[in-house]
Amino acid sequence: MTASPGRRVLLAAPRGYCAGVDRAVIAVEKALEQYGAPIYVRHEIVHNKYVVQTLEKKGAIFVERTEEVPPGNIVMFSAHGVAPVVHEEARQGRLATIDATCPLVTKVHKEAVRYAGEDYDILLIGHEGHEEVIGTSGEAPDHIQLVDGPDDVARVEVRDPSKVVWLSQTTLSVDETMETVDALKTKFPGLVSPPSDDICYATQNRQLAVKQMGAEAELVIVVGSRNSSNSKRLVEVAKLAGARAAYLVDFADEIDEAWLEGVTTVGVTSGASVPEVLVEQVLEWLGERGYGDVEIVKAAEESITFSLPKELRRDLRDEAAALVAERGGSGAPDTTAP
Repeated sequence: MTASPGRRVLLAAPRGYCAGVDRAVIAVEKALEQYGAPIYVRHEIVHNKYVVQTLEKKGAIFVERTEEVPPGNIVMFSAHGVAPVVHEEARQGRLATIDATCPLVTKVHKEAVRYAGEDYDILLIGHEGHEEVIGTSGEAPDHIQLVDGPDDVARVEVRDPSKVVWLSQTTLSVDETMETVDALKTKFPGLVSPPSDDICYATQNRQLAVKQMGAEAELVIVVGSRNSSNSKRLVEVAKLAGARAAYLVDFADEIDEAWLEGVTTVGVTSGASVPEVLVEQVLEWLGERGYGDVEIVKAAEESITFSLPKELRRDLRDEAAALVAERGGSGAPDTTAP
């Protein structure tokens, strides 16, 4: 790398993989190693194009619907979580399952079940259509309504304003979420908050680092996929923090050199589902253009880890075959990827 006078890169820390993503990706790799290909995964294990492509090359098969998995196989549920009905679909489909749901998402699911059991109206702050929102809503569909940002608050109606609680998707912008909460509290003064913050620690830490560098960086490059909620939020946070421009890229070759015009300081970060190799490629690309001076902007230390799904301690191939046999179904486990 070469450095030109006055040109520098501010590199966010922390960035990239969070504990939940790391756990989910390792779970797919371990399952492939332990049980052999194919391992079916319902939806992308995490929202990152590179990760999905890499796992596909190793023998993972990603499907959108549980029904796409042949009986007698293993299916893994993604880090974003699924509704109870999906577990039932897998049981009916005679599939062995591995649940790689992030424990922080599982926490929100349990909160939804608890408050529904106490007959609260649950206002779930999140983005319509996101897998995590679909999974959480499925835990208590008769009690949950989605609130997609502060502008959505006006339409919200509840049965009893004294029994209302808010929960949230874990990957949202902290500031926008609290703006939505404030609007909900204005409308429903008795609104109950969850026992602990639903937005995950990694999302908050990555946003905090971007806020710290956004005031100095004219340009912020966020490495992440376009279907990654937390990555898209980093772009928004960078602009609100003062960056003149911020862009989301999957790979270094998507960066437009025109973005660098008049820029002396470039901020670089990555979403919580992004492997570090992609950030290194961006730094190399910038270094070749004179931005070789890299300064770390540290917002927090992260030491959280999660244990792997318990299902990886069982013989799931035999379990899947037994499910087919006991229900009198046809079809042995598919052991070759199509």
